[in-house]
Amino acid sequence: MIFKRVGRERPYPAHGLEPRDWARIPPRQVRIDHLITTKDILQLATLLDDDSTFYGDLFAHVVEWQGELYLEDGLHRALRAALHQRNILHARVYQGGDR
Repeated sequence: MIFKRVGRERPYPAHGLEPRDWARIPPRQVRIDHLITTKDILQLATLLDDDSTFYGDLFAHVVEWQGELYLEDGLHRALRAALHQRNILHARVYQGGDR
């Protein structure tokens, strides 16, 4: 199993974070097998694209809510890391109840 669970939606309330807000959160390491996805569909072209992070954040976005880690953005990064036999992903982790 790559992820802890594959979800289809965000179970947590909207946080309203903008890209500049995410950029203020320092990245940290998270285990891929501790993540719950918020999307169950992956665009294969995004996964295979070498420039997939060119216009976005280099780090995945994770929301910690009720003791769980939800992968909000960066599904293709996490899957690519897993395919390269890595079990750690660098992500910006927002503590859902702290805002």
